[in-house]
Formats: sequence, C-alpha cells, structure tokens
Amino acid sequence: MNTKKLIRYASGKKPVELLLKHCRVLNVYNGEILRTHIAIQYGFIVGMGDYEADTTEDLKGRFVAPGLIDAHVHIESSMICPGEFARTVAARGTTAVIADPHEIANVLGSEGISYMLRAAENQPMDLYFALPSCVPASSMETSGAALTDKDLARFLPHPRIVALGEMMNFPGVVMEDELVMRKLDLAKQNRLVLDGHAPGLFGKGLNAYITAGMASDHECTTLKEAQEKLAAGMHIMVREGTGARNLEDLLPMINHQTARRMMWCTDDRHPHDLLGNGHMDAILRKAMGLGLDPVMAFQMATLNPAEYFGLQDMGAIAPGKRANLMVFSDLHSPRAEKVYFNGIPVAENGFILPNIEKIPPEPISNSINLEPGHLNFSIPAISSRIHLMELVKDQILTRHTLETVSTDGKGFAVSDLSRDILKIAVVERHKKTGNIGLGFVKGFGLKGGALASSVAHDSHNIIVVGINDEDMNAAVMEIIHMGGGMAVVNNGLTITSLPLPVAGLISMEPIETVRSQLDALLLAAKSLGADMSDPFMALSFLALPVIPELKITDQGLVDVRAFKIIPLFV
Repeated sequence: MNTKKLIRYASGKKPVELLLKHCRVLNVYNGEILRTHIAIQYGFIVGMGDYEADTTEDLKGRFVAPGLIDAHVHIESSMICPGEFARTVAARGTTAVIADPHEIANVLGSEGISYMLRAAENQPMDLYFALPSCVPASSMETSGAALTDKDLARFLPHPRIVALGEMMNFPGVVMEDELVMRKLDLAKQNRLVLDGHAPGLFGKGLNAYITAGMASDHECTTLKEAQEKLAAGMHIMVREGTGARNLEDLLPMINHQTARRMMWCTDDRHPHDLLGNGHMDAILRKAMGLGLDPVMAFQMATLNPAEYFGLQDMGAIAPGKRANLMVFSDLHSPRAEKVYFNGIPVAENGFILPNIEKIPPEPISNSINLEPGHLNFSIPAISSRIHLMELVKDQILTRHTLETVSTDGKGFAVSDLSRDILKIAVVERHKKTGNIGLGFVKGFGLKGGALASSVAHDSHNIIVVGINDEDMNAAVMEIIHMGGGMAVVNNGLTITSLPLPVAGLISMEPIETVRSQLDALLLAAKSLGADMSDPFMALSFLALPVIPELKITDQGLVDVRAFKIIPLFV
C-alpha cells in the first residue's frame, strides 16, 4: 500500500477508481447500518460518502458487509485442493480463512505445509495459516511425520503464517512437556497468536493451559464449558461444521457483553455442506434464524477474527481497510449476490466470475506406504467384557462404555448387528510398522459390508469399520489401490469409492465431482444400514486420540481422559 497516494484519494484530491453507490453499509464497529457510498482505490477503502470516481456502480440500496472470515478450518477436510476450496467459499462471501494444515502435515510433514502455502497464491481470497502444533497429535499413534519447533521455525517469515495452530496436546501443556514448551516459546517470541483445543478442560487444568498462553478454544460443546473459558480470558470460536455443530448449544451466551470475544468457525466442512448450505454465510443464516442480531452475527464473522489474528487491514468497512466486501439483499438471511476481493469483483450470485483464473492443483506423490494383501483383523476373545466406543450424534466426542462381547463359537470376538456393535480397525499406512489397532464401536447402524477411509484424524492411517473381516480387508485394499480415499464394500466387492490421491486426503477434481462421488458413498453406506448424516465424517474422528472419551489408533484403544492406551478387554 502506497500510503501517500491513498491519502490523496481519501482526501478527495483525485478521483478514485471505483465508487459503490447507494449502499447500506454494516458498521461492525458501532452496530449501525449507514446509507452511503464506498470509495475504493488500489483495492483499499479510502472513504465513505460523495467522491469523484472513474467508475461508479449503483448497488441500489443493497447491504454491504465486510468479507467473511473463517477463524479455524482444515481445508483438507473439504477433500478439495486449496484453489478449489478458495473458489467455492469466495463465491459465498468468504474472503479470508485461517487454516490449520495439520492434516496434510501429519502425513507429509514440512512438505505438506509448503504445498499448502504454494497453493494459496493468486487465489480470489486470502488463505492464512496457523502452524501445526501437534504433528503427531500424540505419541499414541503413528504419523507420517514429526515436526519440532525447529521445523516450524523455517515458516515464520512467511506472510501467510499468523498463528500457532490448535494445541491439542493439552496434557502436554499442563505437564510441562519440553517439546511442547519449545513450540509455545517459539510462537510467543515471534508474536504469534496461540490457538487452543481443550475439550472438557476445567478448573486448575484450564488455568494452567491458559497461563501457558492459549488464547482461544473451538471445542466447547456446553454453555458451562464456554462460559468458564470465556471468563478466564479465552476467545471462544463457535463451531458449526459437518462433523460437529455447537451453534445452538452456545448461542444463549452470545450477547452485548460477550460477543466481542467470540467468533465463528467451521473447522471441517464436506463438499455437500459447502455446495448445499454454504460456508460462513450458512452459519450467519442459522444464527439469525435463531434470533441473533444480524450486525452482531456479522461482527463475529469479520471484525472479531480479524482483530484476534492481527489482520489489521480487514474485518470492517472503513478507511484504510482492504475492499473485501459481500453484497446481499436480505439482512436476516444473507446470501452473497456479489463479492469483491481487494476491490475486484470475483463472484456473483454464488459463482466465481469467469474471468477469475483457475489454477490447477499440483500433483503429489503417493502417500500410501502399504502393499496389497490379506490383513489380519481377528480378535481372540480373552474375556467377555470390552471397552467400547459409542458415537454421539452430531459430535466428534464418543462415550466410553463397557459391553459384553459376542463371539463366533471359535473363540474370536465378532460384530453383533443386533446391538449395533461393529468391529473397527486402524491400519498404519506411513512407515510399514504392521500396526493394526482393533476394537469395537456402537452407533453406525451397518447391517452389511464395510466402510474404509484414509482420512482418519490426525495421523490419517487407514480406518475401517465393518460387519466381518473379509469385507474390512477388501475395503482397505481398495484404499491402497487408489493411493488414498474412501470406499464402501459389500460381499468383497467395491460398491463405490472416492479417490483422494493428494496425501490420501485431497482430490484433484472439481468440488462438484467430489460431491457427486461423496453422495454416492453416502447413498451406498445408507443402503447398508448406516443411518447417520455422514458416516465417513464420524469415522474419520474415531482415530483422534485428543477428543474424549475413547478413541482408536494403529496402536490400540486410547482412553483420552487418562491419555493412555488401554487393552480392549476388561
């Protein structure tokens, strides 16, 4: 930005490039809606009111809000490359995201972060990043890489790095783990925001976590948890994604006293959600539909995250801010009719404009380090009782219960369809360790076949659930054959699949193609009895050993509360 030149335009000494006339501007500073014009020069807002201009555009009384900002998202979870993601969400009014690339970093390490940074260039919106703090997420799983503070330090000069990503290893913080402390010190020395991730942490443990510098949390699922963390000084990110939806539970705490310390995030959104419902705009519509003040809702999607992450030139419509704008007609149900990024129109009525260049995704090498063959999923029954994972609807939490195990008459523990108890396994795919974690899960509803995926947060080994060993093996073999992806198998045959060749996480195809493939997967899973909205999203989080209560990795069952591996049998 040439400040001297901008001052001349702001003071009216020279005609501006563009004047947007007859706008109803949402002022996220004072909550007012002002009828005025917006003057834009060199991609920046230089003033409001009457200005001479080379070009004028009459918005005819439509509302104009700052471009939306997603405070926490994993682009990889959309299963589309960064460029395709940017084009998809920009068309819906999002002009910036803060992405944590720890999914691809857990597979490819520094190479994965570098890939995301390269792919972020020359897009119709801003892709900022938080450095992954937990690669691996814990010592109780085998990841494709391990990143130390020295590995992270090389990325600090990059202008797209704005934070240290979610510190999921909250026990490591509380226990003063040396490797964790080094990463926190690195972030503080370089004035990075420290994002938190501490589901169910209260009291003195929470005090210790916040004392270490954690400034936010997006894992609150109850009012009590969010209120305690807010009162202790944390910023609360209200998550509304595909796998976890917390907006309705946390909405009662949003008011004029609390709203400026709160913001929205999606965390994880699948293609059918992005295309069918939207991105940040969908969160705004839901919040307003439940009674939240529109300007307050926009404030949480614009000014709050911009200030939290130190993005000083965005988040509001005011002199000196970048002209990232969302134009819409219905204040209480906003849908982007036009989107400006740096003063340039990039989208209209939900579609990227045809003149906006589409950058093809980079190819990347196969990350599945497994040979096809028979895998042993048999479980000798050494007692009659097991530790069981039970799904919780619309949450990535699980319940830890004890159940009587069914056997096949030969002394092996097997699935029990009458009680909706299915065998689940995690197959290590990075280092040829031969590790296979085995357990049982309740809540999928499958009556036949198996589901498998190389998307298994956060180490992204291959996770598979099924009614018998044969179908489970066939499903894993399909994943290996594709070089990563998702598959539905029945009677040893693949019904349908979705290839994800980039790190086993991302497709090279357009989002519409990925959505079609995913819809076919969900339909096939439903035909086999899976009765949840997105069984693959649910499956992916069962391998995340930092979300309570019981999870599974390639090393076995993890009691997250105790933060240790436990035997399957009681």
